[in-house]
Amino acid sequence: MDALKKEKIYTIEDIYALPEGERAELIDGKIYYMAPPSRTHQQILLSLTRKIADYIDSKNGDCEVNIAPFAVFLNNDNTNYIEPDISIICDSSKLDDKGCHGAPDWIIEIVSPGNKAMDYFTKLFKYRTAGVREYWIVDPIKKTITVYRFEKETMEEYLFGEDIPVGIYEEFSICVP
Repeated sequence: MDALKKEKIYTIEDIYALPEGERAELIDGKIYYMAPPSRTHQQILLSLTRKIADYIDSKNGDCEVNIAPFAVFLNNDNTNYIEPDISIICDSSKLDDKGCHGAPDWIIEIVSPGNKAMDYFTKLFKYRTAGVREYWIVDPIKKTITVYRFEKETMEEYLFGEDIPVGIYEEFSICVP
């Protein structure tokens, strides 16, 4: 009888030991390597980040906007390390020079062709269970934005060009061009 082969459980130390320039995320001890983002991905990232940061600044808000590569130690353990495209953190006690320790208030992921299942399933579950309040999945191919408001247990889908209300801010909406 062959013994069952145990899958290696990776830790944050393994992420930090990756060769220079190689990026990966760690979810429940499993490494997921990341490809470089496309130009379209980066344009959407910049547009959304600018709109969110400008809104927060205009309200003298306490929340902080961070873009990838920015470390989020989602469960404050050593087997989960993610780099969301955009992370909005309103509790400054979660932040230090290494990144965010715990769940950001709002996460936005921009789908790349090779990571659809990761954003739509794996991360959706992790973010919901970790305490993220709001999660947006921006899909440049389908030109849709799927918005999960976990506190209200709602999911809505919007098209590029529509105004999308931001759940964590009452008077703020964003249009993804």
